[in-house]
This record gives sequence, C-alpha cells and structure tokens, in this order.
Amino acid sequence: MASSRMLTLSDVALPRALAGRELLLIAGASLLTAGAAQVAIPLPWTPVPITGQTFAVLLTGAVLGGRRAFLAQALYLLEGACGMPVFAGGAAGAHVFLAPTAGYLVSFPFAAALVGWLAERCWDRSFPGMFAAMLLGSAVIFASGLAWLSRFVPAPALLASGLLPFLPGDVIKATLSALAFPAAWRWVGRSE
Repeated sequence: MASSRMLTLSDVALPRALAGRELLLIAGASLLTAGAAQVAIPLPWTPVPITGQTFAVLLTGAVLGGRRAFLAQALYLLEGACGMPVFAGGAAGAHVFLAPTAGYLVSFPFAAALVGWLAERCWDRSFPGMFAAMLLGSAVIFASGLAWLSRFVPAPALLASGLLPFLPGDVIKATLSALAFPAAWRWVGRSE
C-alpha cells in the first residue's frame, strides 16, 4: 500500500542512516522555536508581543512534515512548562498556560502539523501552495489565540489586541516562505 506522504526538505537534507536523525530534527526545531521566541517586541496596547515564534512554528511544519513538527512543538511547550525560559521574553513555567498568550502557545503543535501535512502533499513546492499553507497555519494560531485572549481583553479591543497588528508580518512571512521553499526544491532537484 503506497503512502500519500511525500518527502519534506528535511528528508532530502539529512540521510536516513544518520543516527538519532528523528530526535535531532525534533529537538532542533524546538530549540529554533525557543530562539525565535526571544525576538520579542512588546506592544503597549496588548499583552501579545510580536515575536519570531510563529514563523519558527510554521517553518517547522514545512521542513519536518506533520508528525515530527507536532512533536517538536509539543516538546517546546513541555520545555517551557518544565521551567526552561523558552517562551517570549524568557518566560517559563506552567503558569504561562494561564496567561493571555496561552491560546497562541497551545495551538503551535496543531498549526505546525497542518503546515507539515500540507508540505507532505507538495504544497511547499509552489508559490501559491506554500503561501496558502502558511496562511492556514497562521489561521489556526489566531483562532486559538483569540479565543483564549477574549478572556482577558474586552470584545471591542480583541482584534486590535490579538490579530490586526500581526497580519502584515504574517503576510510577509508567508511570502518569504512561498519564495524560498519552491526555490529550495528546485535546488535539490526534487520538485516532482
């Protein structure tokens, strides 16, 4: 029975025979997300900062595929819950999952898995496909984030606090990814 899963960039870049390959990919992606979270710009009108986190989450999906990306982001959340300072601004601890940004955080494994699942079906090999995959992943993050944030922010201010300031950056990130991934596939000669 043939699998509907296609290769991802990590499958092409790292040989399958590499000892601990899966663990390296998963741990590396969680560390990438932790590093990207430290790039945080607070906004005075919202408890949600602009970070590099979401870009790392979505890239994890595109590079690793659905299953590994889910595990990488779940590991990232576990690291933070256990006290490692991996969240935005070096925050750590289980109490972060009760804070205003918790909805965004808990969506990370699911958003990464969705983008990864789409990449496994070759959405990452064309500009429109990759652009759409990134926006769909962002939609998962925003839906969960806004649902939780609504407990902390009055309804009239919700979109201005948790969505609108982040849309231009998400469009830029989606565009950059949509340019880079098809080019990377052409470079490795596996666009089919």
